Amino acid sequence: MIIRVATAADTQFADLLCQWYVESAKTRGTGIAKREPAYVAQKMASGDSIIAFVDGELAGFCYIETFDDKTFVVNSGLVVNAAIRKHGVGRAIKQGVFDLSRLKYPQAKIFGITTSLAVMKINTDLGYEPVTFSELTASEDFWKGCKSCKNYSILMDNDRKLCLCTGMLYDAADKLVQVQIPDFNTVASQLDSPNSAS
Repeated sequence: MIIRVATAADTQFADLLCQWYVESAKTRGTGIAKREPAYVAQKMASGDSIIAFVDGELAGFCYIETFDDKTFVVNSGLVVNAAIRKHGVGRAIKQGVFDLSRLKYPQAKIFGITTSLAVMKINTDLGYEPVTFSELTASEDFWKGCKSCKNYSILMDNDRKLCLCTGMLYDAADKLVQVQIPDFNTVASQLDSPNSAS
């Protein structure tokens, strides 16, 4: 398996990837936002995507977008060739796009929304946590991407506060905090010491 940053030379695969998005939405029976080949190609050309190959054949893809002055990065559009799912390709791509996001935008909060249990598991393993939509970007540009999803009316009926997707967030700032747990045996022995202040 080859996992790498996509380049302009990979734009030849944009149409096929967009077909995979449509097929995946039909198979899963859940909402998946529609992607246009020109947009996928632009993500490849700008170095904002990860592409995978298995035995020389296209295996999968995922891209990143930034919002709110690059303080939020979304990992979006994960798709894997249906013939080779459940063999670790999706996990490898998600790791690659997560690493790319951290490299390009180290201070940004990384997020995604998904209905896929497999993606939720991968995100959890990467350090994401489930959050309410209010903790995600407020950017209209992000949320308008949901318009092509069949569940868009549910999102709008709930004032963009919830839908069938689960919001997941990785906040690098939270990961830098380490809680110091005192050694309670040492504290207790100090309190019992005759020299301790009372």
